Amino acid sequence: MKTKREEENNREYDDERLSPDSKRQKMMIEQSPQSRSLGFDNPLLPLASYDDDDDEEEDGRIGRTEENNIPRMEQNGYKDDKQEDDDDDDDDDDDDDDRQDQGYIQGRRSRLIVIRRDCPYLDTVNRQLLDFDFEKFCSISLSNLNVYACLVCGKYYQGRGHKSHAYTHSLEAGHHVYINLQTEKVYCLPDGYEINDPSLDDIRHVLNPRFTREQVQQIDKNKHWSRALDGSNYLPGMVGLNNIKDTDFVNVTIQSLMRVTPLRNFFLIPENYQHCKSPLVQRFGELTRKIWHARNFKGQVSPHEFLQAVMKVSKKRFRIGMQSDPVEFMSWLLNTLHANLRTSKKDGSIIYKCFQGELEVVKEIHKRPFEKENGDDDGGNAHGSIVEETSRMRFLMLGLDLPPPPLFKDVMEKNIIPQVPLFNILKKFDGETITEVVRPHIARMRYRVIRLPQYLILHMRRFTKNNFFVEKNPTLVNFPVKNLELKDYIPLPTPKENEKLRSKYDLIANIVHDGKPGEGFYRVFVQRKSEELWYEMQDLHVQETLPQMVALSEAYMQIYEQQQ
Repeated sequence: MKTKREEENNREYDDERLSPDSKRQKMMIEQSPQSRSLGFDNPLLPLASYDDDDDEEEDGRIGRTEENNIPRMEQNGYKDDKQEDDDDDDDDDDDDDDRQDQGYIQGRRSRLIVIRRDCPYLDTVNRQLLDFDFEKFCSISLSNLNVYACLVCGKYYQGRGHKSHAYTHSLEAGHHVYINLQTEKVYCLPDGYEINDPSLDDIRHVLNPRFTREQVQQIDKNKHWSRALDGSNYLPGMVGLNNIKDTDFVNVTIQSLMRVTPLRNFFLIPENYQHCKSPLVQRFGELTRKIWHARNFKGQVSPHEFLQAVMKVSKKRFRIGMQSDPVEFMSWLLNTLHANLRTSKKDGSIIYKCFQGELEVVKEIHKRPFEKENGDDDGGNAHGSIVEETSRMRFLMLGLDLPPPPLFKDVMEKNIIPQVPLFNILKKFDGETITEVVRPHIARMRYRVIRLPQYLILHMRRFTKNNFFVEKNPTLVNFPVKNLELKDYIPLPTPKENEKLRSKYDLIANIVHDGKPGEGFYRVFVQRKSEELWYEMQDLHVQETLPQMVALSEAYMQIYEQQQ
C-alpha cells in the first residue's frame, strides 16, 4: 500500500523520463477545456461571449498580429498555457469548418466563415414582423454592441458565438436567419454560415435606405404611389409619423422640415454629414431617408430613435410623454443641428443657408434724469433723455404679435372670433412701427428686414403666460397660400446690380393648434410639390385637402419658400 507522498514522487520521476514533446502533449490534455469540469449545470447560462468573427476590421488586425507572433515565440522554445488553450479551440473550430464543402473567407483568429446561397431557412423570414425604427439594443442584455435582428420574429439579440443570446435563441425558438444591424450581413445560426442571397436585399434597403444623387434630384418629380406589405398605398415623403406619447409637436416639426428641399436633399445623402459624430444629426438623417424611401414595408415611420437622441441632447427638455411647444422645439432643433454640422465658427451650415435672414434693430431707451449720459453707447445718439442704439441681428424665424381678442360677447351671446390679415401683423418689421418691450428693461424697438432668407419661418404668438395660467389667442390670420409679396408691406433693401429682388413667397407648411392651451393637439398642412396638392397630416393620419381649407385654421407656425 503506497502512501500519497510516494505516489507523487513516482509521478515526478515518470515526468522527468518523458520527452519534451510527450510532456507538452500531456500538459495540453490536462489543460484542455474538455477535461475541465464545469462549475455549473447548463453551459448556456453564462452568456458572456459576444465576439463577432468578421465584422470589425480592427479586431481582425489584432487577430492577425497574434497569429504572426505565435510561431516566432514557438521557435524560441516558449509557449504560453493560454495560447495552447486558444490553439486547441481553434483546432476544434477548424475541424468543424473543414467538413463544409463550400467557399471560405478568412475570419478573426483563423475561424473560417462559409458563404452559401442555398439556405433552407429563407422561407421562414417574416417581413411583416420586421421593424427597424427602434433603437438597436439587445432585448436581453440591453447592449448596443454587435446586435443582430432575428428575421423570423423581429427581435434583437447580441452576438453570434456559442454563448451569445442570438445563438441561444436560435436553439430555443428554432429561428435560424439573423442580420447584423451594423454590417447588414445575414447569417444562419446555429450553423454559423453567411447567407448571400439577392432576395434579402429589400430587407437591407429598409434597414438602411440609400439614395443616389440622381434619385435625390428626381424625388420631387415622382408621382407614383408605393405599396406596403399589408396592401395599403402610401406616398414617399407623405407617410404618417407614430405619436409615441404626446410627441405630436415633434411630428409636425419634422413633417414641415421635410418640405424644405435643400435641407431634405442634404440629409438624404449620408456622405454630406459623415464627418459629424452627433447622434442628433445621424438620427435626423436616418429619419429623413426613411420618410422618403419608396420601398418601406409599412406606410408609416416611428421616430423613436430620433426622439431618444433629442431627449439625450436636450437633457430631457423635450421628452416623450410631455407636450411641448413646436416653436421652441423648431428653434432648438435648428440651432443644435447648425452647431453640430459646422466644422469651425466661421463656417456656415445648410441650416443657415436655408433659414437665416437679417434684421436691423433700432432700440430707444429712456434714461432717468439722475443717470449720467455717457457717450460710449454702441452707435447711440443721445437726444435729451432718449438713447438710440442701432444694431444688426440675424434670425431663423420671425415672431408676429396678434391683436388682443375682444373681452365682451356679441348680441348672440357668443364670443366673436376676430380676423386679421397677415400684412397687418407683418408691419412690425417695416422699420417704423414701434414695439414696446419690458425685458431686460423698458425700451421701444423698431425692426426692419434687411436680408430675406430662402425659407421664411413665421410664428404667431398665440399663447401668453402669466403667473396663474396660459391663455390662447383665437384670432384667425388671413394669409395667401401662393404669391405672398413682401415688398409691398416691408421696405426691403435694393439688391445689387446683378441680383434680382426676390420677395415673393409660397406657403409650403402650416402648423395648426386645436383645442385648449396645454391640452390641445397639433396638426400640419403640407404641400406635395410633384402635383401641387395639399395634405393634412396628424400623426398617422394623412389625407388630401383643399388649399382653401389651409387658410381657415388657427395658424401657429408657417414656412414660406422663396420663388426663384
